[in-house]
Amino acid sequence: MSTSEMNDQQVAGLAAAICATAEAMGQEMSPGTAAMMAEDLCAYPVPVVKAALKACRFEVKGKLAMADILQRVQSSDGRPGKDEAWAIAMTTNDEFETVVLTDEIQLALAAAKPILDGGDKIGARMAFIDAYQRFVSQAREDAKPVNWHVSVGFDANRRIQAVTKAMELKRIPREHGQKYLADLSVEPVTEDGRAIAGLLTGNVTRPEPAIRQKLELVKNSMMEMRKASAERKTEMRIDAANELADRRALLIKQARDLEAKRAAQ
Repeated sequence: MSTSEMNDQQVAGLAAAICATAEAMGQEMSPGTAAMMAEDLCAYPVPVVKAALKACRFEVKGKLAMADILQRVQSSDGRPGKDEAWAIAMTTNDEFETVVLTDEIQLALAAAKPILDGGDKIGARMAFIDAYQRFVSQAREDAKPVNWHVSVGFDANRRIQAVTKAMELKRIPREHGQKYLADLSVEPVTEDGRAIAGLLTGNVTRPEPAIRQKLELVKNSMMEMRKASAERKTEMRIDAANELADRRALLIKQARDLEAKRAAQ
């Protein structure tokens, strides 16, 4: 958003709409007061402000105040509420899950991470919400538009589902979403691919000789995994935990870089 989104004529029209809204709510407002409020709101798109004024007419009891309008303007900026933000943040615990999150969620998660790592989920949630609301308030005060970005997980199918859902919710631009989907698209299955799938399903086709040798290695590896000792399975769990820790560390680094970038602006 920028202050150039409304020209002088639009600001004047908005001032008239503010006056009319105040009158509809049984309040007299001077043109000067309405003009001042319109100037303060000119950083936001006209349709958003008009929708907020309409909501005020139906929802606000008493006199029209700037805070009433701003609350409704800002709540339409696409940033999730604190509870939804926390739920989104918690999906980053699954390294297979692709997560679409905002800058503020990422920053708040970084702030709450030490408490979360200590095992205090209730305390972490409180710290997250406090930080999230602070970051959101600052972003809204600066009239910054919401910025959603994708943290890619290991599961290819979940990547496509997450990006598609984000496009449907208009959280990422369609052109960006289509680029993500193109990057995540899966190549058509070849005969050798069907042979590999057959190893798992029992519906075996005949692969090329080179692939046949690789399939034998895969089969032997699978048998070894089934016979893995408890110690080896523990090692596998540790490896998975390390991968999750690496993902969290990346998110924290990105959050710190983002905070440093904001501080430099």
